[in-house]
Amino acid sequence: MSDAHPIRSREPGLSVGARIIAVVVLVAIGAVSAWLQHDARGRDAEPRTEFTASNPPAGLPTALTTGQHLRWSRCTSPPTARTGYDCATMKAPLDYRKPDGRTIDVALIRRKATGPNARRIGSLVLNFGGPGVSGVSGLPEFLNQYEPLLDRYDLVSFDPRGVGATIPVRCGKTADDGADACAEHSGALLPYIGTSHTARDLDLMRYLLGDERLHYFGVSYGTALGAVYAHLYPSHVGRLVLEASVDPTEDLDEEQVSQVKAVQAAFDRFAAHCAARIRHCPTGDGPEEAARRMARLADRLKKKPAPAGGGRNLDADDLAHAVSEHLRLGTDGWAPLAKALTALIDHSDGRPLSKSADDIGSADRAATPRDDSHAARTAITCADSSLRPDFERLDRDKARVTAASPVFGAAWSTGVYLCYDWPFDGERTTLQVNADGAAPVLVVGGTGDPITPYPGARHMARALGDGVGVLLTAEEEGHGTYPQNRCVKETVDHYLRTGRTPAPGTVCRGSMS
Repeated sequence: MSDAHPIRSREPGLSVGARIIAVVVLVAIGAVSAWLQHDARGRDAEPRTEFTASNPPAGLPTALTTGQHLRWSRCTSPPTARTGYDCATMKAPLDYRKPDGRTIDVALIRRKATGPNARRIGSLVLNFGGPGVSGVSGLPEFLNQYEPLLDRYDLVSFDPRGVGATIPVRCGKTADDGADACAEHSGALLPYIGTSHTARDLDLMRYLLGDERLHYFGVSYGTALGAVYAHLYPSHVGRLVLEASVDPTEDLDEEQVSQVKAVQAAFDRFAAHCAARIRHCPTGDGPEEAARRMARLADRLKKKPAPAGGGRNLDADDLAHAVSEHLRLGTDGWAPLAKALTALIDHSDGRPLSKSADDIGSADRAATPRDDSHAARTAITCADSSLRPDFERLDRDKARVTAASPVFGAAWSTGVYLCYDWPFDGERTTLQVNADGAAPVLVVGGTGDPITPYPGARHMARALGDGVGVLLTAEEEGHGTYPQNRCVKETVDHYLRTGRTPAPGTVCRGSMS
């Protein structure tokens, strides 16, 4: 009996001594594993370092600068921002000339950086275009475009003045309600929503985010905002990207003419491609035939608009704007455009053209104002522009825009009326963007851009000043080239991560190469 236990312990395999050693080893491994898991949890839970800036905007009361702290909390709207995003409200003066007076609430949204504290540069403030586009809605919508930058930056956006949750402009119930309705519903706000006021909000935002200098990525209209910021605060310029740049040398009327010519040129390139590559091309054998067919189609739609779904109809002006939406996408929009035009020409079916244009507008990085942002677009544009033409000049300008494009001129020509009876004066004729002494600003322009024509990027880089504006050229179709063009993406990301600009004259090859 006394031998029973020793006999049972001698199973095939390890001896008793070996089993004791094995137990010791397993315990040690368990301890090491637990330590590694604890260490990993410790790294995951590394306390976030909050940055602090030492250069508040001059002239503001301390209640808005050192006495104000952004209180980030879970976003309640839009629904796409309820997971993974933080929202906050910033107090700012309604009128920076009276900084102790009435304040407004500026709505902010943030996606926190994913990289370690030691590698974080700060916040990258994004403006997606417009004017009239909400950054609070835009950041979740466009995050995938900029997500790789989260290893070094918090991505931050906001609703500019007049937009979304930041003193929204109201001009009545329909887009046809005019300047008098805007004055009635929002008259107390309209003098304070121009780009220069929003640029001053940006500097307060920069300080409250904890950055000594502003790091910024602006697209389309966002380039105007970024350039005005650089002009007002050259010593606070960090790493600024101005992509699909507007032209600071043109007034509002000149901009209309340049844009309609660029849209026409983009359409001509589509028509040439369609004739050469697409079987049964709806626009015929080239640009000249395409213009004739589009004119006939427009005449037909003036007499009898085509059903566009959802109780809507597509008329001649809708045709021009829907086609231009496809051209914004560059070559990616060409095949869908050909298909949609075929349905409209052959079957009087406007649904494919309208639906695809709506889809493009909802996914386009350089966003087109839509829904209730039409009022904000008008109000911001007219707050910026001092042009208030009389009827004689209106007639002359309308004829000039119409003559600039056989396909798009008539639809674009109505834009000359945008501000003629606006009840408040605008700030200036053209943008003031000289930023002598600022850090280098990267200006990106696409040679085939139909919305912000390429010469505008050249003019912007030059107007920022010697040693400030650095031009990156992309030989691409479409409005905006980041991140679609790999060379542009790599060059811009390198600049944002290191502060080093590309060599002067750098050209990225693309769809037009």
